[in-house]
Amino acid sequence: MKIYQFSKEAGKKITQFDSDFMMSRITLTQKPAHIGCMYLEENGVIGYHEAVVPQLLLIVKGEGLVRGESNEFIKVHAGDAVYWEGGEWHETKSETGLTAIVIEGHELDTSFLKSI
Repeated sequence: MKIYQFSKEAGKKITQFDSDFMMSRITLTQKPAHIGCMYLEENGVIGYHEAVVPQLLLIVKGEGLVRGESNEFIKVHAGDAVYWEGGEWHETKSETGLTAIVIEGHELDTSFLKSI
């Protein structure tokens, strides 16, 4: 398991075409990827299971706890991205609720993300 940041502070200012905004690049894929949004309510859990393919969980609201194959949970909050390799066992839970975007695919390039 690896933890990254995609917060505004980890982004880059874009000014091309008279633009004025911050952008945090997330990933690049050459093969198809599944992208979804997950909503964990208070005391919600994504049970301990094996990732079928590499997976990137982007916390966009709230906070929670994640773990890989160890029993140690790590606290994550909005702006954090959690990466699990294909075949890696993992779990996510939240006492207060969280919303996350999940990206799953055989080729997820995390080189754009800032390591924590």
